[in-house]
Amino acid sequence: QVQLVESGGGLVQAGGSLRLSCETSGSTIDTYAMGWYRQVPGEKRKLIAYITTGDSTNYAESVKGRFAISRDNAKNTVYLQMHSLKPEDTGVYVCNARRVVDSLTYNYWGQGTQVTVSS
Repeated sequence: QVQLVESGGGLVQAGGSLRLSCETSGSTIDTYAMGWYRQVPGEKRKLIAYITTGDSTNYAESVKGRFAISRDNAKNTVYLQMHSLKPEDTGVYVCNARRVVDSLTYNYWGQGTQVTVSS
């Protein structure tokens, strides 16, 4: 069982930057792929950034070149550095830990942190 707690969200003007953190407990994250999702009311949760156990990364097209995901396994923490923020980046950012063991997928979610970008 993995517990995830996000922090770092807030209100920022367009063009600004934020760094989100996802602190985990209950298990080390070195065997988990980690992701950041964005939740907007009335829309499906969207994958924003993803980092594998081997540190390969993948991003939604809309954030490529602006966002960077990283992990510090020693601190059991995952980060999302966001630059050049746009109003359409607004939403609740939710951290995810995912692992597949014996064909079973284990998914754990945080409660999210609100990011609001004003124009």
